[in-house]
Amino acid sequence: MVFDLAIFLTAIGITTLELAEAAAVGLALFADSGKYSAFLYVALGTIAVLIPTFLVGSAIALLPEVYIRLVGGVLLLYFGTRLVRSARRSVLKMRTGGFKEEEFVKGIMYTGFSVGAIEAFEAAIVLVGLLPNNFASTSLGLTGGVVIVIVSTYVLRNQVRKIKQANMKVVVSALLLSFSVFWFGEAVMVLSDLVLIPLFAVFVLAVHQIANRSSAATPQA
Repeated sequence: MVFDLAIFLTAIGITTLELAEAAAVGLALFADSGKYSAFLYVALGTIAVLIPTFLVGSAIALLPEVYIRLVGGVLLLYFGTRLVRSARRSVLKMRTGGFKEEEFVKGIMYTGFSVGAIEAFEAAIVLVGLLPNNFASTSLGLTGGVVIVIVSTYVLRNQVRKIKQANMKVVVSALLLSFSVFWFGEAVMVLSDLVLIPLFAVFVLAVHQIANRSSAATPQA
């Protein structure tokens, strides 16, 4: 089949856009834990969706998107609020001089997998529409987008490690809560990804205030 530039650019664009959001969470989880398994769980979530996309093809388009978005929103809300409490504990530990690097909690791993799967599904919705038109061009676009995201994530991995753990938890919890609200919104209306920018700004400020508020007691898990 003849190479189709338009389909290729569309595939590489949607893949880069959606997986970059998952990679951002992966970077934040890596900075928080120091474990490369954070990237592994994001990758597994992504693969779990993209492989069926190519095997099942257009049948994926028949899945009820509203339920996928609602489930995704609930999962991200749960992990986001959980991480807000963890950020609060990290701030209190630093204030008392008793801070030690926390164990990489299993819930964080589930977060990486969930985000990877959710963002991959968003890309899959577009990819299943492109596959019947030009499988080769769509596959090349997907591959190109994955390569761009992987290289960019590799380049940035050492930079995020320089950020304090408490601050990184504020960032990643704000990301998860932003994605949660976005997916709840998309369950009832069409939203632009640009909505994530003000949502993220609001949640960063809110979580930062919660994590850094004055208190003599340490919150319980």
